[in-house]
Amino acid sequence: MKKTIIIAALIIAAVFLSGCVTPEEKQVEQKQPGTTTQETRPKITIAILPTQQAEEIMPKAKELENFLESRVNADIDVYVPMSYSAVVESLRFGHAQVGLMSAWPMAASAKLAGTDVVLSEIREVIIDGEKTNQTYYYSYYVVMKNSSYTKLEDLRGKRAVYASLTSTSGYLFPVAKLVEKGLISTPAPGKEADPKEFFGTVATPGGYGPAWDTLKRGQADVGVIAGDVSGTLFKEIMDNTRIIETQGPIPSHGVVFGKNLEEPLRSELINAFMELNEPENNDLMRKLVSAIFVGFKKTSNEEHLAGLNTALNATGYKLTEKLG
Repeated sequence: MKKTIIIAALIIAAVFLSGCVTPEEKQVEQKQPGTTTQETRPKITIAILPTQQAEEIMPKAKELENFLESRVNADIDVYVPMSYSAVVESLRFGHAQVGLMSAWPMAASAKLAGTDVVLSEIREVIIDGEKTNQTYYYSYYVVMKNSSYTKLEDLRGKRAVYASLTSTSGYLFPVAKLVEKGLISTPAPGKEADPKEFFGTVATPGGYGPAWDTLKRGQADVGVIAGDVSGTLFKEIMDNTRIIETQGPIPSHGVVFGKNLEEPLRSELINAFMELNEPENNDLMRKLVSAIFVGFKKTSNEEHLAGLNTALNATGYKLTEKLG
């Protein structure tokens, strides 16, 4: 009997003590490993085409990362590969689910990785000498103002300078113009158009700035400039040159999604990017990708890349082969 009384007393004491646990203590208890189910957010990696040195771009990328993460139910990681091809390959092999890139890599990514162009960039570009906000722009063959050349046909055997071998506006479209005008031959299947068929020498110094330096120093007879460079550089070149040929419209940069990015994250991310259209958010993209960014517009592969595919078919160019 005495033993039964002692056991009953211990049970009552245990019940009483459990009732004395504070809410904070209960919270701690619930957080003990193995006692609760921890929510895991999906991870989205965004690969951005490098436009600056990695050490310069990463602090700015972190600002965009935080902005998107506050609006999307996922952990966002912004990644800046070392080259165009690395962006495409990261999408191809699932290391990234989203890419921010220019038109030519977007076309390569759509072909090799099956990605979708979901947003095109609206940029402040210069068309017919006027600033305008568009998802496309033009590039121009130019000669110095004191040059005697008035049209491309005058420049057979002369010296040409392009921006770079991987530039959509500074190489692909200008060479496609040579094919279109019959100044160089349409490449045979599996071959690529060669501007040296027409020009005596061809230089590709690695950007519009270096290409302009080559032309103004008299080391080339003709060069190329695009309407999506900075207003300062465009004005300097236009003030000192004459346009002898125009090519385009050239699709702007954009955002692509990999096939493995599913709803509702696709819609959440598109909506978050569209919030960058607000003037107070513009700087996040202007500092990171382009100083002439204005906003995004919803689009598709078919709508945004149609003109680019025509240029690629005319030249036979393949981005991955250009990059080696």
